[in-house]
Amino acid sequence: DSVPGAWKASKENYFIKISRFKATIFPIILRPTFTCGGVVSGESGFIGSEGFPGVYPPNSKCTWKITVPEGKVVVLSFRYLDLESDNLCRYDFVDIYNGHANGQRIGRFCGTVKPGALVSNSNKMLVQMTSDANTAGSGFIAKFSAAEPHERGDQYCGGRLEKPSGSFQTPNWPERDYPAGVTCSWHIVAPKNQLIELKFEKFDVERDNYCRYDYVAVFNGGEINDAKRIGKYCGDSPPAPILSERNELLIQFLSDLSLTADGFIGHYKFRPKKLPTTTVPPTTTTVPATSIVKPTAALCQQKCKRSGTLESNYCSSNFVITGTVITTITRAGSLHATISIINVYKEGNLAIQQAGKSMSAKIIVVCKQCPLIRRGLNYIIMGQVEDDGRGKVFPNSFVMSFKTKNSKILNALKNKTC
Repeated sequence: DSVPGAWKASKENYFIKISRFKATIFPIILRPTFTCGGVVSGESGFIGSEGFPGVYPPNSKCTWKITVPEGKVVVLSFRYLDLESDNLCRYDFVDIYNGHANGQRIGRFCGTVKPGALVSNSNKMLVQMTSDANTAGSGFIAKFSAAEPHERGDQYCGGRLEKPSGSFQTPNWPERDYPAGVTCSWHIVAPKNQLIELKFEKFDVERDNYCRYDYVAVFNGGEINDAKRIGKYCGDSPPAPILSERNELLIQFLSDLSLTADGFIGHYKFRPKKLPTTTVPPTTTTVPATSIVKPTAALCQQKCKRSGTLESNYCSSNFVITGTVITTITRAGSLHATISIINVYKEGNLAIQQAGKSMSAKIIVVCKQCPLIRRGLNYIIMGQVEDDGRGKVFPNSFVMSFKTKNSKILNALKNKTC
């Protein structure tokens, strides 16, 4: 105890440094230990992934139940986010829900792009993090705090829409800006044999490159499912008209606690499904996105020549990207390639991996030499998408060398309605 220079820890969480002539007391700065889930309450606090800032464990599901004082709402702000990146957040992800049980999902997040502040509609919020067996990161840390709910009765919005046509709009439209801290969900349901056509007449939602803060998301079906998300929109340009795959659409609008804007008004109408005609359709080599990749002799003996124009192929393709071929490997007659992405013009359901600012995607050239792509070169690549998110390129798919001057044409096509 009397050794000069020794460090001792007291019960009061202080260090005592003993030197030859004096004793100096220093407070210990304790880093919180984050466990897998928990029940937390109070005016404010922090939650974090298990072991943060170390790598979170694989194959886990952790749930945090947050409660703030009665009469207030929960505001959750991510301070750090580093989970396996996937454009559909299928592998490692954090889900945020209103309430503690059977609540509406506010959002699902992964990768490294932090969302804006998320606001519950009551004094309860549930956060759930799921990880698979593979790639991991440092996880997340987020602060929760209590806030006063907006007193305006018109902040409440959303509902089930079943009439053959109708409209929906943000709270306060068109007199003033939509309020901060709201979540609205409109569930449109048509008869089984009909589809839903959706158009936005006016549109002005806080702009952000990743639509992290305020946004509108549209989903096929009746629930917030990232795999069925048609698009996520913000800014002041109305989304292109949307046609549902089946008889249900879900529209979610979310605003955080910062900037607001004019909002939007949208219109929908039911349309009958197109009935099959008795005429024989023209022969085509386009294969549905859900088919299995099997290079057949007949397919691979076709002339390796793309047909149509840049514009017609843009509209008929599931995805359009520009990028550099960084790896290639031949498997069962097909070429499997990894593309380092220069730009994404049409994403569709293409699985895009992100590491920092670098993005990449995997594609399969069904017939390995048709079209011929070489490692180290830049290309414009258009094609279909497999169920697992890989791009699929056929002999007649539009693939060409990419030059900087092509960007202007592709940007024009991106902003044009097919």
